[in-house]
Formats: sequence, C-alpha cells, structure tokens
Amino acid sequence: MDAVSIPALSDLRATAHVVSLPLVTRFRGIDTREALLLEGPEGWTEFSPFVEYEDAEAAAWLAAAIDFGWHPQPAPVRDSVPVNATVPAVGPASVPEVLARFDGCRTAKVKVAERGQTLADDVARVRAVRAAMGPEGRIRLDANGGWNVDEAEHAVHALAEFDLEYLEQPCASVAELAELRARIADWDIPVAADESVRKADDPLAVARAGAADLIVVKAQPLGGVRRALEIVAEAGLPAVVSSALDTSIGLSMGVALAAALPDLPYDCGLGTASLLAADVTAAPLRPEGGALPVGRVQPDAALLEQHAASPERRDWWLARLERCHALLAGGR
Repeated sequence: MDAVSIPALSDLRATAHVVSLPLVTRFRGIDTREALLLEGPEGWTEFSPFVEYEDAEAAAWLAAAIDFGWHPQPAPVRDSVPVNATVPAVGPASVPEVLARFDGCRTAKVKVAERGQTLADDVARVRAVRAAMGPEGRIRLDANGGWNVDEAEHAVHALAEFDLEYLEQPCASVAELAELRARIADWDIPVAADESVRKADDPLAVARAGAADLIVVKAQPLGGVRRALEIVAEAGLPAVVSSALDTSIGLSMGVALAAALPDLPYDCGLGTASLLAADVTAAPLRPEGGALPVGRVQPDAALLEQHAASPERRDWWLARLERCHALLAGGR
C-alpha cells in the first residue's frame, strides 16, 4: 500500500473499538475472537489478524482494513453470495446442532487433521455430516496443512466414500500439495490451496507449480479486496472466498470480494458469524437460505460497549495497530 494512501494513525485511533466475542464452539484453539474495528469515510472496517501472527504478516490485514474503510470498492456483479456451513472438529453427536446454525446451506466445510485427534475421529465426523446433509449435500474437507503426503493419501482413501467436493490444504508446503495431487489424480478429488496462498511470500507459486486445482482467498490476509482480485486473475484458477472468523463487519469485506469476482463456481466460506455466540451488530451476517447479502454492515453502539475488550487487551491491540501502521507507512 502506498504510504500516501494511508490515513494518519490518529485518524485510525479516533474510531477504534476493540471487541472480544465468545464462540459457540472452540475453534482454531480459541474460545473468544478479538477484533479491532475502525470507521472510515467509506464505512466500518475490521483489523483482526490472529493474536499469534507477527507484525509483518498482520500489516497486510491492516492494509485490507484501510482499503475497505477509506477507499471505494470494486463494483459487485451479484447481489448475494452463496455460502457453506463450517463444522469445527466436534464429535459426531454435535454435528446436527452445528449445521442447524447455517440456514439453507447445502455445502459443509469439515475440519479434519485436528491436533490431538485421529483419522477415525475425522471419519466419524464426516460420516455424521453426510448423514445429516443427505446424498445431495456437498462436503469439502479442510486439514489446515495438518498431514504429510502419506497421511493425506491415507486419509483420502478413508474419506473418499463420502463423495468429497475438494480437499483444502491437506499438506503444508507447495511441493507436498503437488506430490499429493499427482498421487490422487485417479480419485477425482480436487486439491485446494489456502495457507499456501494467504501466508506465502509468493501467493502465485502454488498455481505455477500445478499444486492445486483451485485457490481459497481471504480479503484481510491478502491485503484487501482489490489485491485478492488481482491474485485470482493472475493465478488463473477457480477461487472460493473464505473468512478468518471475522465479525460481521470483517465478513462484509469478504462478501464484497466474492461479489466482485467475475466467476464464483463454489459456495464461499463466509458464513462463520454462525460460529460466534455474539456479534457487533443486531443483524449478524449469518446465512439465510444458504446465502449472504452484499453490502456494508453497521455496528450497534450498545453491542460495541457490551463486548468491549478489557483495557489491557485494548492497549495491546492499539499498540499492534501502531506498529503495523508504521510498517505500512514505511513501505515495508
């Protein structure tokens, strides 16, 4: 981001609200989701890199927040975005309750390869999802890079009976993805790249290596809607837009990205407000009829106050904001 287009730190701090929202189910090892919300000339925006991320990575999330709040966005080509349900690494008995929170969704992304769990746990969870959704439902798996190539190949054999739509980030590296894709070519199960795009120094390396059939893009980690659109165009692969467990304000950025894509062949992973037990708006951006509307989200002042983070956490986020702002302003 050009330093000239970055608002002053004082302008960002003037509207900053730090919130802490409880989750319905433990997800990504956390029970609460923290986010820093800002209001710019174009509307409300969100800065919410996960707390363990270093500043250099988190700065891209701030660039996205500034772009969404301070600059006009690309014109949408659709007025709603179809979304999938997200099933955390829960036991099979909890699957129907999770799916019930995603109204009308006919696609489910199921978390697998959870640390401390086994392939048998994954099989039981996916079997429960298939039973709940019926034969017409679509099931995609997300391993978050948790398997090596041999483990991933073994998992494909164990899970292929459930008619998988695709396998997201089964292995951590681009080389591993390419090897796995070659090994399972006869199984007709596409491989999707997520972390190999959003956490990579070169987000296009996975496409050049022929390591994926499609890519998963997220607006915040990639630096904003426009940058993500550029990556999709340059990669030349089908794309699915996903979220990072954002508040409804952050989700509206992802929806803006999905709405601007020329082609949208897959349901998007933007229904994750249903994983939050609370939100910053009285009308959370949750799926209705399997889709989300396109448009800005306005927070509710009472909810911002109710879910305000502790003074210590607010100070932590404001210090992080200052450091990431300095990185952007310095052109790093």
